[in-house]
Order: sequence, then C-alpha cells, then structure tokens
Amino acid sequence: MNAARLADDIRAALREVADPARAPGQQAYMKSAMPFLGVPVPESRRMARALAKDVTDGDVLADAASALWDEATHREERYAALALLALPPLRRDPALVALLERFTVEGAWWDFTDELAHRVAELLDTDPVPMAAQVRAWAHSPDMWLRRLAVIAQLGRRERVDRMLLADVIEANLDDGEFFIRKAIGWALRDHARVAPDWVRAFVAAHPLSSLSTREALKHL
Repeated sequence: MNAARLADDIRAALREVADPARAPGQQAYMKSAMPFLGVPVPESRRMARALAKDVTDGDVLADAASALWDEATHREERYAALALLALPPLRRDPALVALLERFTVEGAWWDFTDELAHRVAELLDTDPVPMAAQVRAWAHSPDMWLRRLAVIAQLGRRERVDRMLLADVIEANLDDGEFFIRKAIGWALRDHARVAPDWVRAFVAAHPLSSLSTREALKHL
C-alpha cells in the first residue's frame, strides 16, 4: 500500500463513523478552529492503526502521516496522523524528529503536543545522547509548544528518567508565565515523584517554582 492510498483509506473510514451531533461539542471543548467529524479520539487512533497494521515501510507511514496532517479538514485526521507515528516501523526512528517538531509547532495546542511527547520518550530510550541534546534545544525554543514538549518529554519513563535532563528543561523555563508551561513543569515533577519523591521534594525546595507548578508537583506527596 502506498502513502496516498493509506491516507485516503483512513479519511474514508473516519467519515464512515462520523457523528455530526457530537462534533460541535468536541470542537468547543478543544477550542479548535478546525472542525471535528464527531469521532472519539481513541477511535480515530484505533482506526488509523488498524488500517496501517500491515504496512512495514516506515517511509510510507511517515508520508501518509504528513498527508493526513497537511491536508486535514477535520481534527480527527490529525489525530490519525499522530497515531501512525506510534507504529513499529516508525516508532523510535530518529528520522521522526523533524516531524515531531513540525507537528508540534503547527498544531500549537496541548492535545497534539502531549501525544507527541510519547514519541520523544521512546526516542530518548533508543538514542539518549543526541535526543537529550535535541530536547534541551527545544527547552530554549521561542516556540512555547516546543518548550512544553521538552518539559513533558519524559512522562512515563519512571526509573529511566534522566534527572539531569529533567532539571535542565525545567530550569530553562522557570521564569515562563505561560499556564501551559507552568502546568507542564508541575506535571513532569508529579510524574517523577511516583518513583523519586525525595528528589522531587528537594528540587521543589531548591527552585523558585510558580505556585501552580509547586502545587502540581507535590499533589500526591
């Protein structure tokens, strides 16, 4: 299957299960300029994965993801594009970095950024040194969503968290007044507190975090 055919099949499948009555509520909740078809997000991802399950060529998946993203008329098509990036032929592929960055900047909202963070975490497992350098660069980006991506890049890594990297990306954003950055800092620390509560307490005590970040970081401690 080529990329164009895969993208077309996914678009058609999404439209087959579209629920126009559901769509306005989704759009309002997400504060999205792009309309919705009315397909639940998990279903959008499931359909994309199912239709691409036999594709073994990473280039085909990357091209299909780009087509779905670039030509999207409805937000579910972009959710489907992100789902393709998680499939085995592409997962943990360093060539994904450019797509992750582009989709984050162009998507410019928390739903896309937070989903893409999972792919960054996988790349940190696969190729930690160059990927950590990339994450540090994102932490200093003028783009707020790339900075959020850097801060939450290690969610779910548990004992594999690179604490020096986590500290660096948070410290680079301590003065940022953006809600989405302050929330991300607290979220990243709260997640790591599951396995390293003493480290998180010490980090919070040693840094001038915002009240939001502090509250989130210490929420379960």
